[in-house]
Amino acid sequence: MHEEGWHVDPFGHHEARWISDGTPTELVRDGRIESKDPPPDGPFKGVIQQLPDAPRPDDGDLIRAGGAEPETVANARREG
Repeated sequence: MHEEGWHVDPFGHHEARWISDGTPTELVRDGRIESKDPPPDGPFKGVIQQLPDAPRPDDGDLIRAGGAEPETVANARREG
């Protein structure tokens, strides 16, 4: 399984970087501030490390781009 979720920024530029299907994305986090910073060109050093306090996402809780809005999903679960 490929990593998904917030992980230690493998490039060392930010506190955390969102990893999607094992690939670093432009989504970054420093403290509670989230922003975008495209990953640098070239490979990263080391391994992808999950943040110590980050919960592991499971596929049932992920909402992907182009998917249902969170409120719609919550309503569907209640009606369900």
